[in-house]
Amino acid sequence: MKATILGATGYTGMVLLRILAHHPRITAITASSRTMAGRPLSEADPGLSRSVLEAGRLDPLVRSPSEALESPGEVIFSALPHGASADACAPALGRVPVIDLSADFRFGDPRNFTASYGTPPPQEAFQNRSVYGLSEWNREALKTAEIIANPGCYPTATLMPLLPLREEILPGTPLVVNALSGITGAGKKEKTTLLYAERTENATAYSVGRQHRHTGEIEEQLGAGQILFSPHLIPVKQGMLVTTTLSVRDGQAAVAALEERYRSEPFITLTGSTMPETRHVRGTNHVRIGWQIEGSSLILVSAIDNLWKGAAGQAVQNMNIRFGFDETEGLHQEADL
Repeated sequence: MKATILGATGYTGMVLLRILAHHPRITAITASSRTMAGRPLSEADPGLSRSVLEAGRLDPLVRSPSEALESPGEVIFSALPHGASADACAPALGRVPVIDLSADFRFGDPRNFTASYGTPPPQEAFQNRSVYGLSEWNREALKTAEIIANPGCYPTATLMPLLPLREEILPGTPLVVNALSGITGAGKKEKTTLLYAERTENATAYSVGRQHRHTGEIEEQLGAGQILFSPHLIPVKQGMLVTTTLSVRDGQAAVAALEERYRSEPFITLTGSTMPETRHVRGTNHVRIGWQIEGSSLILVSAIDNLWKGAAGQAVQNMNIRFGFDETEGLHQEADL
């Protein structure tokens, strides 16, 4: 089975390439980049091992998006930026399954996309043909999806502990979300605020309250309560830790709902009163969820790797579901030390 990756030289695309290069179902991969087209893949991504480069799965040259889409294979992953991804994928939409890691197809209501991103959603004719790719919650729809809208890392880490509790959330009460993200969550871009000297030994909150564009994505999927969302950049390369405080009808019933829903999920570990740590999920597709009950308040803590479950890992999990493979195939289980 052949896979094409658009945006293969960004952080997410590079992780995707590494996962797919070892996936037992993938026999050929074309890596595409708008800025590095025509250059050797070994130059664009020097971290690839000789054994991977010489195994014959990888096209040795980086291709332009248009060139890559001339013969895309059986699945396309798009790790291009918001606003550019849908248009780049347009020639393949409706004829090859597309797993889009941007926000371009994530909203069911186009008004919510416009409120979050300031423009109408791109490729509007295909918006209602996409499935939101939160793997554990949309498995059946993903099996036949033409377009899979891979969730953002912040929404994934926030929604996973909250979705089983929708019936327990007290109406009219806000959900207070504090999210800590590694720097790779901002993408691979030249920006002063992402320089090493700016980020090391420094933590910063930004777009607090209801300003961050992922707030609308979280609220649309949750369908319950108003989110007060405060993201923070912390001085680590990758990893995400989210703490959510909410008012519930019954704390024990809420925890029971969480345990019942995730009892058999291969990528979800419930840690109870032991709080999750980002190092326990680094380099894996896992979610770890802990909690504390304080009267009518429930405090949820979740940890993911923003480049894996928050992006590339979940995209491969969605590919596995879409093509009927074992859901864990190609996604190793043990966290990096």
